[in-house]
Amino acid sequence: MAVPKRRMSRSNTRSRRSQWKATAPTLAACQNRACRAVKPPHVACPTCGQYDGRQVVSPA
Repeated sequence: MAVPKRRMSRSNTRSRRSQWKATAPTLAACQNRACRAVKPPHVACPTCGQYDGRQVVSPA
């Protein structure tokens, strides 16, 4: 198994780790005109319970 021969410097380590970034979750408005709550895409609305124009779950 390959093992590093020399210790990596702090600047190299930190510049490599600087590329690890969290991304904001994508959100879409509910298609129900009365609701318009913000929800994740391709998920039933937690407020009104509709998905693709039809009622799929009871509203919370």
